[in-house]
Amino acid sequence: MPEIIAVSKTFSISEILPVINHGQIHFGENKIQEALDKWESIKNDFNHIKLHMLGKLQTNKVKYLIPLFDYLHSLDNMKLAEKISLEQKKKNKKLKIFIQVNIGSEQQKNGIEIDQVENFYKKCTNELGLDIIGLMCLPPNNEKSSLYFSKMDILSKKLNLKELSMGMSNDYIEAVENNSSFLRIGSKIFGPRD
Repeated sequence: MPEIIAVSKTFSISEILPVINHGQIHFGENKIQEALDKWESIKNDFNHIKLHMLGKLQTNKVKYLIPLFDYLHSLDNMKLAEKISLEQKKKNKKLKIFIQVNIGSEQQKNGIEIDQVENFYKKCTNELGLDIIGLMCLPPNNEKSSLYFSKMDILSKKLNLKELSMGMSNDYIEAVENNSSFLRIGSKIFGPRD
């Protein structure tokens, strides 16, 4: 069974607490500052909560990421990988990390190109000591997600990685059919965003 990440970006603590009290463990945020404002006190009160960073991460925010978050889904370049490695040693805490794959080779999207993922993965694990647990993707809009999810499934098996972060409120069923282990669900849990 895949884990569901309740994507709580833009929602207030008062909207999040009922979901926590219902037993949800995994939550996702896109912005460091918003996450700090919301989650520092919540995580003190509910220390079983796992927080996932889903959005684009700048290197100057890594020092705030590591103490608060448990997972990063958007590792997309070597400079960021090096910074995380450095900060993890300082803070003596390791994140569970997904490599973001640009599965549709779209210019406007971040991520490692498919043919470079294996080298990037080896460098991150062998040279930087990162705990890479899987791959993440955002398939191209207006195309069949399942085609891209199946490519991700093949790629993750080739690298012998256990986890796949793919599927959102509109395509989670296709993601599950292609062995996704983490679904990023927002509007289906919290309702539409403003």
